[in-house]
Formats: sequence, structure tokens, C-alpha cells
Amino acid sequence: MNLEELRLDCALKQKKGLHFILASIIIWSAVLIVHLTSMPILMKNLLTFCFTAPLMPIAFLLSKFIKVDFTNKGNPLTQLGVLFSFNQMLYLLIAMWVYPTVPEKMVMVLAMIFGAHLLPFGWLYQSRSYIVLSVVIPIVVLLVGINFPPYMVSGFMIVFEVLFSLLLTMEVKRLTTVNG
Repeated sequence: MNLEELRLDCALKQKKGLHFILASIIIWSAVLIVHLTSMPILMKNLLTFCFTAPLMPIAFLLSKFIKVDFTNKGNPLTQLGVLFSFNQMLYLLIAMWVYPTVPEKMVMVLAMIFGAHLLPFGWLYQSRSYIVLSVVIPIVVLLVGINFPPYMVSGFMIVFEVLFSLLLTMEVKRLTTVNG
């Protein structure tokens, strides 16, 4: 297979990562709930970090439900997608620094990191949605996060993730129709 065929294979078999975006709706919902409580901000932030931990298992379960080849071992570009994801882990160090330093802005920083890390997936999955949202999410989250409390950022992230899921679903349907 050539590079374009490998990218198409990833996009089709992994449904453009839809299972991870759906899992993030669940995670951002949990973040919203905790930030609506009266707990101290440091506890809310600690729980926010904890809520990000089950992303992989939730995405795995959702992949079974929506019929995604979670590992797609036959395609070497799958490893590239894993590398793109692990790259985000390095940026989480920034959020960890913000956690005690400017705790009211940690959710904003976490959301900006999440949004920005989507960019290379736009190339991998040949997805305009990934490319556009990787720029829009950090900018909108910055504006919301500077002016509003963390629960508003969480709420916006849920809206973005639902929109993103719908856009990816349409992209996958179009791709499936064209490529059988």
C-alpha cells in the first residue's frame, strides 16, 4: 500500500478516531459536574486529572460499540497515531504546573492542550474537522477561560466534542460511501 492508501485505511477502519472523541464527551461531562460543585478548586483540579485517566478504556469500549478496529495492527500508520496521542502527554506537564500555580485556569489550559493536539490527526485521517477544530478549540477556550469560570470551559468542550462527533460521523459516512 502507498501512503494515501494507508491513510485511507486508518480513516476507514478507525472511523477517524470517533471513539476517542465520543469518550472525551464522557470525560468533559465528568469535569463539568465536578466543577459545578462547591469543592475547593485544587480538589476539583485533582479530580479533573483523574477523570482523564480512563480515556483509553472508555474509547476501547466505545470502539466495540461503533465497530472500530481499535488497534488496526496491519497498518503502520496506526503507530503514528499513537505517537500523536502520546505527544499530548508531554504538554500535560504544562497543565500540571498550572494546577497549583493558577488553579482557576487549569481546565482552560487542559482544554487548549486537548484541542491543539488534534492537528496532526487532520493529516492522518484526511479530516478537515480535525484541522479546523484544532485551531478553533484553543482560541475559543482561551477567550472563554480568561473571562469565565472553569465549568464554562467544560461546558464549551462538551459542545465542541458533540459537534466534532457529528462532523466526524458525516465524514466517515461520506468516506464509506465513496470507498465502499
